[in-house]
Amino acid sequence: MKTAVVTGASRGIGRAVAAGLAEDGYSLALSARGREDLEKARDEILSASPSVEVAVYPVDLKDSRNVSDMVDDVVKRFGRIDLLFNNAGIFHGGTVDLPFEQFEEMIDINLKAAFRVLQKTVPVMRKQKSGRIINLSSRSGKIAKPTSGAYAASKFGLVGLSEALYREVTADGIRVTALCPGWVDTDMAAMSGLPPEEMVQTADIVATVRWLANLSPAACVKDLVIESFRQV
Repeated sequence: MKTAVVTGASRGIGRAVAAGLAEDGYSLALSARGREDLEKARDEILSASPSVEVAVYPVDLKDSRNVSDMVDDVVKRFGRIDLLFNNAGIFHGGTVDLPFEQFEEMIDINLKAAFRVLQKTVPVMRKQKSGRIINLSSRSGKIAKPTSGAYAASKFGLVGLSEALYREVTADGIRVTALCPGWVDTDMAAMSGLPPEEMVQTADIVATVRWLANLSPAACVKDLVIESFRQV
């Protein structure tokens, strides 16, 4: 049975992707900071997909030891990691007017935490000579918008990290994609003011992850932008 690690799995995009992967038969390692929401996500997934195994890791990805212990336990429990959906992230609006502490928090979670997970997961996949990594960036990681420059900086950084890794590990049988959606219909997107029907749906992200996961080993997708209705 294949195993997927999903960070930021307690709600929104991460929760939807985790549920979709469970439907496809993946065993799951779910990570988020809040234990209660994470366990609710696990219970809902198991209710819909009772034949899969789901492990939860209520950890702070800003802590390197937490990340190391989590990945070590996943490998011990499941034996391998076939797919990483590197999704944990936060948003604060602002550019130079943003308090530095909020800028630093976005860099810590949106970029440095993703790096920590990659640093522990890539060696596992290299040993397997296979794996699929999907780093959830944002359309803001490709196109910087006014009033969200600090967020764009964190997501541009993730796109750059993802592209370099894409070029480094493809020969090792690992496929890396930076997924860059526009506004997705989640709690985080409420500030957009867009009606839900004009946003990318979490089901669209699930469908995209499934598509990537089922490509042939020869197919490589460096990055993918999914724009919402009003961003085209």
